[in-house]
Amino acid sequence: MDRANLVMIGMPGAGKSTLGVLLAKRLGLAFIDTDLLIQARDGRRLQEIIAGDGLAAFAALEERVLLDLVTVRPTVIATGGSAVYSAAGMERLRRHGRTIFIDVPCAELEARLGDIDQRGLAIEPGESFSALFRRRHPLYLRYADLQIDGAGKGVETLLAEISKRLQSSLPSRA
Repeated sequence: MDRANLVMIGMPGAGKSTLGVLLAKRLGLAFIDTDLLIQARDGRRLQEIIAGDGLAAFAALEERVLLDLVTVRPTVIATGGSAVYSAAGMERLRRHGRTIFIDVPCAELEARLGDIDQRGLAIEPGESFSALFRRRHPLYLRYADLQIDGAGKGVETLLAEISKRLQSSLPSRA
């Protein structure tokens, strides 16, 4: 089952979880959301973990979840936006799956997210969303096996594009 999983990466608000659930259903695969695994392991919501324990503790917890993740059958895995900060976690995910980067422009993400304080974002105090975007975007590109342009596209359009790209032998970046 080498690289049988599909791993969704991208910024918060890109649609990783929504697309992941629908892609799993379309392909007959299992689905896992690592943010939900983090919350289940800790017993608190993401924003409570970050506010109570700080970003470093959250990052350590997220990395443990990524490294401990075991799938027994092909699975679509939606990661948290900060998963790319863990080189070890991303290497493990890539060893067992193909990474799909849902690339959405910063302004569109900000419009989708609204109040970022309620999202549980792994963001430095005082850091703007656009600064976070600029810091993470190169990491998403580094780890992406497939880069999907999500600008202004609806869920069905993105699902069709992902499915087509997974089945084709086109270059992995478009």
